[in-house]
Amino acid sequence: MSHALTSLPGRAAALTPVLPVVAVPALLALPLTPDGAGPADVVSGLAVVYCVLRLLRERRRPLSPVAAMVLGLPVVGLALAAMGASSPQAGLTGLGRYLQIFVLVPAAVLLLIRDRAGFRLVAWSFVGLALWQGAVGVHQYVTRTGASYQGENIRAVGTFGPHDVMGMAMVVSLGLVCAAGIALGPASVRQRAAAAGCALALLLPLALSFSRGAWISTALACAVQLALTGLRRALKVAAAAVAAGVILVGGFGVGTALLQQRIDSIAQVTDAPDQSVVDRYTLWASATGMWRQQPLTGVGMKGFPEYRDRHATLALSSGSEIAGAGTAYQRQPLLSPHNMYLLLLSEQGLVGLLALAGSWLALLVCGLRRLLRVRDRGPGLDCALVGCGLLIWLLTDFVYGDIGGPSTVLTAVALGLVAWWALAGDRRVDGVPRGGVRERVEEAVAR
Repeated sequence: MSHALTSLPGRAAALTPVLPVVAVPALLALPLTPDGAGPADVVSGLAVVYCVLRLLRERRRPLSPVAAMVLGLPVVGLALAAMGASSPQAGLTGLGRYLQIFVLVPAAVLLLIRDRAGFRLVAWSFVGLALWQGAVGVHQYVTRTGASYQGENIRAVGTFGPHDVMGMAMVVSLGLVCAAGIALGPASVRQRAAAAGCALALLLPLALSFSRGAWISTALACAVQLALTGLRRALKVAAAAVAAGVILVGGFGVGTALLQQRIDSIAQVTDAPDQSVVDRYTLWASATGMWRQQPLTGVGMKGFPEYRDRHATLALSSGSEIAGAGTAYQRQPLLSPHNMYLLLLSEQGLVGLLALAGSWLALLVCGLRRLLRVRDRGPGLDCALVGCGLLIWLLTDFVYGDIGGPSTVLTAVALGLVAWWALAGDRRVDGVPRGGVRERVEEAVAR
């Protein structure tokens, strides 16, 4: 007990560097300004500056050679795409955004998280944000004040509004994946029960987001998390999740008809697709056309909107319709292919796609390797499940969406969590190796 008490100041000091990271999801809970801006992006930039200042003060080596190579790999493709942009302004703006999301913020998160306690704090901040946005979304559905869907203002979008209609779905999904990883880990019974309750509660707002891509990505990520913990536990948890879904949707009749229609539409993408699916296929074809035009370097950063109509067919509509959630009816232009891989391929060519995808693949391999190392022995299984689950969710969701909107900054923080587990999960912390006195105390307190 005395060891635990004396370690509390040290643990609090270890958590201090990670507070700027926690501030990013905390600020995403605030409503957006009328122009759609939010403070979370600004704070993510300040977190990078804060990280640099701490490194200079502590005279620590920024990154290991492997981490620097993995996180720095996308810079090559990004620089080439920026040079090939139609204007210097477009090139610099696009380069800054990509560096923020895929390089700078993930690296800062990796460096500011000092131990597993810091990792768990950030993961719980994801869960807290998801619960808040999910509660707002459910309220929107119940009171019919959400975004327009099938002529009714019932789509749950949280505080992000119809302009970032996927924002709440992404936040809730990532929070659910974090909660599932914590629930399946070696924490205390109380923590695991709380995480499991949060995961089940988030199923409802996820369903009411009517986001097919988020459903598929979350189902796959959670299925992989369960499979990695053992078949018996996977079957038990899957049965509980199905029972909860039956109660929420079947027992209470939560959007039964509309949800069934939306689920059925997943299998009808080739039979009788709706206009959104037609638009998506047309945009995908347009992106591949741009890639064929410039296979190595693409058409340049932020070049998709300019070249879209040259490669699109007449099946493409003039834009998507948005309304509700405090926004008057308007048409929103389709400025991206809604597929991250095709966006990279069209604007950055094979060089940009292979650089970014290679970085993600390296993170996945390193993360899974370390997960298998701690699955049967050693602490940190919950961190492993959260890190790998987040990356699997992102890689799957990138098939159905790309970056854009205020919620995108959460992608950067999630990649930072992934990078910490994959690249720094077993490093020395403050001179104490993993498995030392401090780590044993930390695990004892967690239990």
